[in-house]
Amino acid sequence: MKRLVFLLIPLILAACAGNDKTEPADEICGLASPVNFSGDSLMLILGDYFTDPSVIVQVVFPEGIRAKKTDSTGIYQLVKTPDLKPLSVITVETRKATYGLLVKNFNRQSVYIVVPDKDYKDVKVRGNLNFWNARLSKMHKTDTGWVEHFMLTPGEYQYLLVIDGKEQRDPANPDSVDNNIGGFNSLLKVGSYKQEDLPYIHSQKIQAHSFSVECNTPLEGIYVFWQNELISNARNTRELKIKIPHGARDLDRSFVRIIGYDLHGFSNDMLIPLDRGRVILDAAKLDRHDRQTMIMYFMMVDRFRDGDPSNDKKVDDPEIRPKANYFGGDIEGIYQELLDGYFSRLGVNTLWLSPISQNPEGAYGLWPDPRSKFAGYHGYWPVSLTKIDYRFGTKADLKKLISEAHHQGMNVLLDYVANHVHELHPVYRQHPDWATNLYLPDGSLNTEKWDEYRLTTWFDTFLPTLDLRRPEVVEPMTDTALYWFRNYDLDGFRHDATKHIDELYWRTLTRKLKLYSGCDPMPYQIGETYGSPELIASYISSGMLDAQFDFNVYDNALGVFARDEEHFDRLQAMLNESLRYYGYHNLMGNITGNQDKARFISLAGGDLSFSENAKYAGWTRDIGTGDPSSYEKLKLLHAFNMTIPGIPTIYYGDEVGIPGANDPDNRRWMKFDNLTPKELSVRETVSKLAHFRRNSMPLLYGDIRFIEHTDKTWVFMRSYFGQVVYVLFNKNDQPETLVFKTGLNGESELKALMGNEFIRKQDKIEIDLPARSFEILYTN
Repeated sequence: MKRLVFLLIPLILAACAGNDKTEPADEICGLASPVNFSGDSLMLILGDYFTDPSVIVQVVFPEGIRAKKTDSTGIYQLVKTPDLKPLSVITVETRKATYGLLVKNFNRQSVYIVVPDKDYKDVKVRGNLNFWNARLSKMHKTDTGWVEHFMLTPGEYQYLLVIDGKEQRDPANPDSVDNNIGGFNSLLKVGSYKQEDLPYIHSQKIQAHSFSVECNTPLEGIYVFWQNELISNARNTRELKIKIPHGARDLDRSFVRIIGYDLHGFSNDMLIPLDRGRVILDAAKLDRHDRQTMIMYFMMVDRFRDGDPSNDKKVDDPEIRPKANYFGGDIEGIYQELLDGYFSRLGVNTLWLSPISQNPEGAYGLWPDPRSKFAGYHGYWPVSLTKIDYRFGTKADLKKLISEAHHQGMNVLLDYVANHVHELHPVYRQHPDWATNLYLPDGSLNTEKWDEYRLTTWFDTFLPTLDLRRPEVVEPMTDTALYWFRNYDLDGFRHDATKHIDELYWRTLTRKLKLYSGCDPMPYQIGETYGSPELIASYISSGMLDAQFDFNVYDNALGVFARDEEHFDRLQAMLNESLRYYGYHNLMGNITGNQDKARFISLAGGDLSFSENAKYAGWTRDIGTGDPSSYEKLKLLHAFNMTIPGIPTIYYGDEVGIPGANDPDNRRWMKFDNLTPKELSVRETVSKLAHFRRNSMPLLYGDIRFIEHTDKTWVFMRSYFGQVVYVLFNKNDQPETLVFKTGLNGESELKALMGNEFIRKQDKIEIDLPARSFEILYTN
């Protein structure tokens, strides 16, 4: 049965070899991502949207864009002029249909950073205004001091100066923000951007084959798309009735998208799912292919459960300390928990497996104090990209797991490593020239240069980085990735080290996945990039990935929920920025933690300090949960992730509060039995939240509106066609009384998910929240 699934899609480059499925019948696979104008110019690659750009008959650009076609098919160099509006549409005509590509204009402002001269020899800037790459911003010495110029969109930017090789805050800037690792970054505020100044569109009434929306302020323009067809382009209006196209009645799933603008900028975007042409009001009509319903659970296979002791084998090397060796977890152990109902009881519906490809038999790497080498138990050192590590199981084991997951309505994602291979991998042994240089021109090692040389740096001297800027390397390596879909019924990839891989690889792989899957459905792809929202967003488009993990939101959530001194305005500002960059219905992963970070609960409880070396701490002492309040703080983090736009992502053990410092201490055995009352309480809360989210249309497809916040309290709202959810937080160590306006009429009945009593007087709510607690009020 054909389904059209919401994704951020298409590509350019190489055809797929083998007996793959034919090209999808629809010329654009899924919903086309916006064309984001964050600078003065960009390259529009129509191959990102159309698998065959030769079908294009005509491209019409809106006022404010000058376009020049390159020699390549479907590639245009675009330059914006001052006439470009906040929103506009590029029209693409083929012999079959006419499509609309939304253009979002992120206006930038001119900003100068000036450092008074004190006989410095060299001054650089690094921060999320230049991808944290000091090589990109070498300041210039002038009569007034050291100066660097930036063009930045309105928002907040963290940065540091590198003065004569030493990092420090900007002495000329009094504003700073805690970096959650024992220090502070300078804070640069650009423009006067406030969400409350922007237009806000919300849903209204539904009729048989139409619905209406309303804005809080008159809009200069509002665009309505059904799939990738522009069906309405209204001007100067606050209200709009939208007639659902007749063709929607032939599809199990299609979507209406809505966005508008005024003189302040563009509004929130709306995403309305349709079932045979009717607006879906009941989440029971959604299934695992509806990406917004996903709740991911990430488990490190070796550390989750040992289901088959016969395949246990540690690396026999005395230099490996026990916590850096194999524990014995395997695919069979995950399958047993799946059969037992663990994941369904918890409420998750997407299983993310750590890499399962064969890793080396020996010991590699070195931690100096206390001295230890490591085994490849984590899976990120592949010596094969197609063989399953025998310690984890067999082909039959993986197929059995996937089959049962699908039977239970769950997806399975595979963690995949493309950036590098182990030095024993046949690819490197046969083609050493396919790797980037281990040494830089000055003779220093090109290792762990995450920002300065992100496309060439090695993770370690035994892990060659493949040069995925070269087509002759990209072609066979993307074919290898496709192997997992040809041989297993997987639902997607989690991609390791995304920002260290050239866009050529992502476009080529995504194209091959489209051609193979026929977009029925298209596999979900989520990446891992540490960096600024602009850098992260640059890999999310119709030609590359569907999403990435939002580490910036997590880092701010960590500071606010774990630390009493951090306030909610910091988290609201960061969430606001993410929504602007990724959209209000994004598929970003909102994490509770991961394999590269110290456990939230140990930081929140104070047993692990934000300022200490978390790796060293994990080797030298037993890290616990600290103050008992850490469990309540962890519940706040889960409640936040489960109620904001994006995909909630649970790192195994965070549903019960397993403690730990950084790698490898954050990779302890999963704990299933003999749970304490506090651990059980966290798991029960997570289960309640997950099941509520999956059955709440406002949390899945609703808009979001921030109601009010203080330093210690926060209220925001999600709404969808009369269904409303209010999310309330109190992070104080004392009870707080919250009073806020709802705007609801007296007929709308409200319930409290967590059971707190509240008083309703007309359109106001008054509620007493206990210390470090949350509540979710929702219309019945």
